[in-house]
Amino acid sequence: MIDNPSVAGAQSRSAVPSWSSYVAIGDSFSEGLWDIVPERPDQCRGWADLTALTMSARRQAAGLEPLKYANLAIRGKVLRAIIDEQLDAALAMKPGLISIIGGGNDILRPNVDIDSIAAHLDHAVATARAAGVDVLMGTGTDFGGHGSLALTRSRVALFNAHIWSIAAHRGAYVQDMWGTRAIADPRLWADDRIHLTTEGHYRAADIALVGLRLRPENPRYRIPLEPAPESGLKERALENLDWAKVHVGPWVKRRLTGTSSGDTRTAKYPTLEDIV
Repeated sequence: MIDNPSVAGAQSRSAVPSWSSYVAIGDSFSEGLWDIVPERPDQCRGWADLTALTMSARRQAAGLEPLKYANLAIRGKVLRAIIDEQLDAALAMKPGLISIIGGGNDILRPNVDIDSIAAHLDHAVATARAAGVDVLMGTGTDFGGHGSLALTRSRVALFNAHIWSIAAHRGAYVQDMWGTRAIADPRLWADDRIHLTTEGHYRAADIALVGLRLRPENPRYRIPLEPAPESGLKERALENLDWAKVHVGPWVKRRLTGTSSGDTRTAKYPTLEDIV
């Protein structure tokens, strides 16, 4: 009898992570925009923090030491900057697991060379694997050719193909955002349309856990939200105008002036600390 791969995969997933330390590097996605918790309004949390919290809680419940965690991700970084500025610092901590997720800011730019950024990613993953560190990468989300990011779909798909090839060649894990259709629901994305809401980050954390061959916290993470009522044409037009004014305008200004939203920011968790 041939096993159903999805069923077999679900049955083989572990609850308790073997890694005792984890470092996240990347851009705003791994920094956690826009998952803002009331007790720390000046700092985002996000899927990487949630993944670390879950892993640490499970380790402690099993009688193991808590997970040590660092997050070096900074918003606005292109992939080359992530690798140049964060990878060596992350590997110097000698973690068991590192997530290297980026490329979204590259893909939004007019003249991106997908093959080139994929080559940089491959080199980074190879470097980490050679150091004995397990690696988690992440695919881009499939918005189905609709919405504000419709024109980037082919770029995202090509980059994702590279990511899966790198994972197969280097022995890395993948957070499969593209393959989790429910995550594309606009209600899981913030007003800027390129960052997740709190609920979106919870789902992304479960996607990461499953990519790491661990059990998700919420087994319904792939289930779509209930259908939303259709907005009228006028309402959508006003929403698009507001989005362009509030979010697109400042983004274009930063591109023209050569600045980044992360220029004055530092890593929120620059050293490995116990998650208790």
